[in-house]
Amino acid sequence: MLSKAQAWLSVLLLHFMEPCIFAKGEFNVLFIIADDLRPTLGCYSDPVVKSPNIDQLASRSTVFYNAYAQQAVCGPSRTSFLTSRRPDTTKLYDFNSYWRVSAGNYTTLPQYFKANGYTTLSVGKVFHPGIASNHTDDYPYSWSVPPYHPPSFSYEKRKVCKNKDGTLHSNLLCPVNVSEMPLRTLPDLENAEEAIRLLKQMKESPFFLAVGFYKPHIPFRIPQEYLKLYPIENMTLAPDPDVPKKLPDVAYNPWTDIREREDVKALNLSFPYGPIPKDFQLRIRQHYFASVSYMDAQVGRVLQALDDLDLSKKTIVAFTSDHGWSLGEHGEWAKYSNFDVATRVPLIVYKPGVTSPLPRPGEKTFSYVDVFENTQEQFGKGYKVHSMVELVDVFPTLASMAGLPLLHHCPVPSFKVQLCTEGFSLARILGRQEWTIKHQSYAYSQYPRPSDTIQQNSDLPNLADIRVMGYSLRSNDYRYTLWVSFDPVHFLANLTDIHAGELYILSEDPGQDNNIFDEFTRALLKLGAQPQWTESLKQHLMYFTASSKTKWTL
Repeated sequence: MLSKAQAWLSVLLLHFMEPCIFAKGEFNVLFIIADDLRPTLGCYSDPVVKSPNIDQLASRSTVFYNAYAQQAVCGPSRTSFLTSRRPDTTKLYDFNSYWRVSAGNYTTLPQYFKANGYTTLSVGKVFHPGIASNHTDDYPYSWSVPPYHPPSFSYEKRKVCKNKDGTLHSNLLCPVNVSEMPLRTLPDLENAEEAIRLLKQMKESPFFLAVGFYKPHIPFRIPQEYLKLYPIENMTLAPDPDVPKKLPDVAYNPWTDIREREDVKALNLSFPYGPIPKDFQLRIRQHYFASVSYMDAQVGRVLQALDDLDLSKKTIVAFTSDHGWSLGEHGEWAKYSNFDVATRVPLIVYKPGVTSPLPRPGEKTFSYVDVFENTQEQFGKGYKVHSMVELVDVFPTLASMAGLPLLHHCPVPSFKVQLCTEGFSLARILGRQEWTIKHQSYAYSQYPRPSDTIQQNSDLPNLADIRVMGYSLRSNDYRYTLWVSFDPVHFLANLTDIHAGELYILSEDPGQDNNIFDEFTRALLKLGAQPQWTESLKQHLMYFTASSKTKWTL
């Protein structure tokens, strides 16, 4: 095992080597972002989901198997990875502030490419709309032209879901006949069409094109034919559908956004645990999987256009999501937690000539795969990285891959520093089958709560209501979470005021169902001292929170 000094020396040497490995050049970037997508994909060994187009991309890419979001909710996560700053630095835990006003005038990922001569373009949901991006998707800072939003998205939450009796409702489960929809289309169909239109215009200048697909985010308003891919009789419940007995209340999310849909309201569920009837659970899982396949088809259309336009030879492609989504595990649905099903995301990165050989003349890199005709094959190509990585790593990774000047790591604090990263570049390991030197062994996530008890606003408290923050550290061996007091006025967390804790040993408990934090604490009291590795965990959490004005004492 490398000593700490040796590990840091290795990291520094690799950082100095990076510019030599990736010579400065004019690679285009296609950055594809799904919404609420956990790694339910064939290339992540999911046995159920049909995702042939994303799997095809993965077969020519480096696939990061343990990538984690910094907060499992859309606005904070997107602001975090697009600035490469953690939520304690962006000061965004809800949807109600703009980081340039409330935290610092941070340079964003597309803004950095724009400053280096790229045409930067946004399609669909990239930044979270509204106050969190100044009602402009951060235009003109981040984008060369105003971002595109599909007109049909305005109908997403309206009563367009047809029940069996023909009446229209605002439902969670919403398979539709597209020809009967307002504007006779759907948002992600429009997103794919606009992305293809822009690609056709971008042959000459280097471009950074971000395409944000809305699915599989709720409501599951998708073409009804995708349900045929997942017969209800083949659906199964989550392997651990019950709320763990040792889960502290503060760690549970009561999935209130699900409850607001008309078809779920009709179930008359008790708050906060429910549970949802098993037959309806199966239908939720069916519709989520179908939404993934529908989104995969749109990804395939864009990738084929990239190839048809002869752009795949000089375009970096990255695919990820803003966070995951619970599908009944631990009795939970949606995001809003520190469980892996909410924080773990797919991260797939392609660079021509690096993650796969350059295509020969006339050879195709990507071609659209019809999910209805595809016979699912096990993913067996590409490069797999199992070390912990984070979404804050995406910004420095794409910048380095494109040959842009290396980003410096942020000082502590970094509120007055416009351009820096709280992540690490992963560019040096692309295309390598084994990564023997880990740039970091941990991933950090966090989630705010208004109280130790479960409330109606537990899922998404406004900043002023946050009283507890759950700081979570994930390694290959365990997940360790401390729920500590938080002052929302001064953005201060106190690690000595512990409200609850979670500790899961993943070799014995990969689903994170048996919280041994209390047993471990009692064992410590009997010993009369804390083992050294526990102090190490606290040190890691102190490092994690040090980017803000965090208060901590040992």
